[in-house]
Amino acid sequence: MKRFDPRIVIGLLLLVGGGLALAQAMGILENASGLFWGGVFLAAGLAFLSLLLGGHWWSAIPGFTLAGLGALILLPEPLSEFGGAIFLGSIGLSFWVVYFTSRVERWWALIPAGVLTALAVMIVVAMQFENFGGAIFLGGIGLSFFAVYFSDRAERWWALIPAGVLITLGGVTIAAEAFGNFETAGFFFLGLAATFLLVALLANMRWAYWPAGALGVMGILGIASLLEFANYFWAAALIAAGGFILFRYFTRR
Repeated sequence: MKRFDPRIVIGLLLLVGGGLALAQAMGILENASGLFWGGVFLAAGLAFLSLLLGGHWWSAIPGFTLAGLGALILLPEPLSEFGGAIFLGSIGLSFWVVYFTSRVERWWALIPAGVLTALAVMIVVAMQFENFGGAIFLGGIGLSFFAVYFSDRAERWWALIPAGVLITLGGVTIAAEAFGNFETAGFFFLGLAATFLLVALLANMRWAYWPAGALGVMGILGIASLLEFANYFWAAALIAAGGFILFRYFTRR
C-alpha cells in the first residue's frame, strides 16, 4: 500500500483556491479568500478531530480550535458579532471533550473549559445585558472550580475556596450596581464567610470556622451600614465595648 503523499492535498488546495479566485474575478463570488481560508481551517480541524476515533485525546484541542477558526471566518456578516463567542466556545468545547475522555486523569481540563465557556457566554449575554457580563464570567469560572471539587472531594477540597471567592465577586458586581461600590463590602465578606463555612462543613476542616466567623461578623456590620439606624448601631457598639473594658478592669482590682 502506498504512503499518503501530501502533494495531493497541496494540489487540491491550489485547484480550489484558483477556482474561487476565478469565480471572484468573474463576479460570481465575493470574499473568495475568506471562503478559501475558512474551508482550509475547517478541513484541518476535522482532520484532527478524526484522530479522536483512534484514542488521541490531545487532538481535540487543535481540532476544535481550527474548526472554530474556520467557522469564524465563514460566519455571515449579520452574525459576525457572535464570532468571538463561537471561537472561544469551540476551544472550551475541546477541553470539555478532553475532560470526559478521562475524568480521573484529566480533571485539570475543567478549569480552562469553564473559563472559556464563561467567556463565550459572557460575550453573548453582554450584547443585551451589559451589567451582567462580569457576573457571568466570574460566576462561570467559580462553577468550574466547584466541578473540580466534585471530581474528587477528598483530595480537591481546596477548589471550594476559589469557587466561593469567584462566585462572590460575581455577585458583588451586581450588588455594586444597586448599592454602590463601598456598600458592597458587607456582601463580599458574607460571601467569603459562606465560602469558609463550606470548607468547614464539606471538607471537615475545623480551622475554617475561624475565618468564617470573623468574616461573617464583618459582613453583618457592613450590611448594617446600609440601614438607617447604622449611626445608632455604631454608637451603641462603641459604648458597649468601652463599658465592657472598664467593667473588666474594675472588677479585677
